[in-house]
Amino acid sequence: MFSNIFHAIAYDPIYNFLVFLVDIIPGGSVGVAVILATVVVKIILFPLSLSAVRTQMVLKTVQPKIKEVQDRLKDKKEEMAKELMALYKKYKINPFSSLLLFIIQIPIIIALYLVFLREAFPVINTDILYSFVPIPELINLDFFGFITVTDRSIVLALLAGITQFFQVRFAMPAPGPRKKDATMKEDMVRNLQLQLRFMMPVLITIFAYMISAVVALYFITSNLFAIGQELYMRQTVKKEKKEEEIATAEVKEV
Repeated sequence: MFSNIFHAIAYDPIYNFLVFLVDIIPGGSVGVAVILATVVVKIILFPLSLSAVRTQMVLKTVQPKIKEVQDRLKDKKEEMAKELMALYKKYKINPFSSLLLFIIQIPIIIALYLVFLREAFPVINTDILYSFVPIPELINLDFFGFITVTDRSIVLALLAGITQFFQVRFAMPAPGPRKKDATMKEDMVRNLQLQLRFMMPVLITIFAYMISAVVALYFITSNLFAIGQELYMRQTVKKEKKEEEIATAEVKEV
C-alpha cells in the first residue's frame, strides 16, 4: 500500500515530468531536465520555503523575547505556551514550516534517486509513462560534455558541498563566542550550530558522490535557489522592520 502511494504521489510524477522535459529540451539533455525539474519543484514549494526562511530570520530577532518568556514562566508551562503562541502570532512565525518543508523534500529526493536507479535513461519505461507524455526521440546523458548524469561525479559532488556550505552560512550565521555563564543547553545549541555549518556540507558531498551526479545536480540547484530565497527574504524582513519602526514612531507622535 505504501509503495503504491509513493509511486502515485512522487515516483511516477517525477519520472514522467523528467521524460517530458527531456522531450522538449533541445538536445534531450537529462542533466538540464533535472535542473529544470528541481527549479519547478522549488517554485511550487516557494511559499512554504519563504515561510521557513522568514521564520528563521524573525526568530533571530525575537529570540530575546522568547527567552524572557521562557525564563519568567518556566514553572508555568500552560501560561508559557500561551504567551509564546501570542508572540508567534504577532510576528507571523510558523514554528513548523521548516520541519514541513524538510519532510516534503524527503520523498522527492528518494524518488529522484530511485528513478535513476531503476529506470535509468536512455531506456524509457512505458509501463509507468502517462498517456499524454511522448517518448523522447533524443536522450543525452552527457552533461557539460564530460559528465554522465547516471554515474558518480566528484566535480558535481564537490559543487553540491560548496553550495551547501554557503546556503547554511546564509541561513545560519556563525554563533558568537562561548559565554562563560552559558548553560548546558546553550552550549549544546552552539555546538550543534557549529557542526551543522561544517558537517552538513561534508555529508552532502559524500551523499551526492555515493549516489549519482543526478542527486548532486539536485542539491546544487536546490542550494542556489535557497541562497536566492535567503537574500530575498533578508530584504523583505528588513523592509517590514523599517515599516514597523515608522508606524511605531507615528503612533508615539500622535
